[in-house]
Amino acid sequence: MKIALVHDYLKGEGGAEQVLLALHEIYPNAPIYTIFSSIQKTSTLAEKFKNATIIESWFGKLPYKERLISPLRFLIPLVWKSFDFSPPAGGYDLIISSASWAITKGLGGRKVKEICYCHTPPRYLYGYETSRHWKKHWFIRIYASVVNLPMRQYDFTQAQKVTWFIANSEEVARRIQKFYRRDSVVIYPPVEIKMRGEKSTERKGTYFLTGGRLEMPKNFDLIIRAFELLNLPLKIYGVGPQEEYLRSLSQKGVEFLGLVSDEEKQKLLSGCRAFICAATDEDFGITPLEAQACGRPVVAFRGGGYLETVIEGKTGEFFDKPTPESLASVLKKFKPEKYKAQDCFDQAAKFSKERFKKEIQNFVKKKYAGTTRS
Repeated sequence: MKIALVHDYLKGEGGAEQVLLALHEIYPNAPIYTIFSSIQKTSTLAEKFKNATIIESWFGKLPYKERLISPLRFLIPLVWKSFDFSPPAGGYDLIISSASWAITKGLGGRKVKEICYCHTPPRYLYGYETSRHWKKHWFIRIYASVVNLPMRQYDFTQAQKVTWFIANSEEVARRIQKFYRRDSVVIYPPVEIKMRGEKSTERKGTYFLTGGRLEMPKNFDLIIRAFELLNLPLKIYGVGPQEEYLRSLSQKGVEFLGLVSDEEKQKLLSGCRAFICAATDEDFGITPLEAQACGRPVVAFRGGGYLETVIEGKTGEFFDKPTPESLASVLKKFKPEKYKAQDCFDQAAKFSKERFKKEIQNFVKKKYAGTTRS
């Protein structure tokens, strides 16, 4: 069986890229098709995909491609059309697409079977918060209203061409049903659990931790304001478009760590009092599970994918309103010693990379083999 992997674009390292990496490990000979790749030779992402065959579209040859992809989103149909996956040119038996922002679906038309691993339907098309506060500019709002309508229609049409959908959470499965009128199977993303069993994670840390891509939907500003209300120490790792703004909010006790390696992140996680998450409509959210994999509890907003990964009272707690005051009220009563590292380990183990690989392989064998026999 000849397989192609397709991914929105390779730019930063997040949950979607962890899924792609696991798919690449399952199918190392499958080329990865993408709109563009900005992997630097010295980055951890480049190291992880060093043996992969990465095929960029013509868009990847444009200067300033990272900045142009959003305003030129109306070119996405032309970008994906430039790849031919069907026989005799492509000759692929199966496409596995990793889809979120760039309508990375329906690529084989009716000729090639496709499994779409959907991280979420594009957030900018369906009213969810996005990484940039584009609605504050009237001219961008007008542009988006003109462009997004045909893009939403294109997204729906492409979704109907997908053979099988896999959702990364029950939350996303509901979105797939709501926006595409399609059923899906939930296979949770993979989470690294290398820290499992380390006794150092039993100790109580001296700081709280949050981090990831510093983007608006993650509500890091809410977290910062809550910690300043309580005058508690907070460390923040990661980079992103909101970094400068978030630094301008911060006062004494909030420390920005920038981009950290996997090893540094694990040390930070294993030494914190708790990991904080505040997105109001998280698709799934891998960072809470990374914290639990290091034996640490989580304090998260009561909503979205967090409800599927955090066990209230056992591996963490929820706050009910997306306000600094609501988070602060939970933190005031929070006692890290209440939570057992083993309970956190056990919860994270349910989302391991080995489990993900096995479920994906079983899904492919069951669906594709059943189709070929018929």
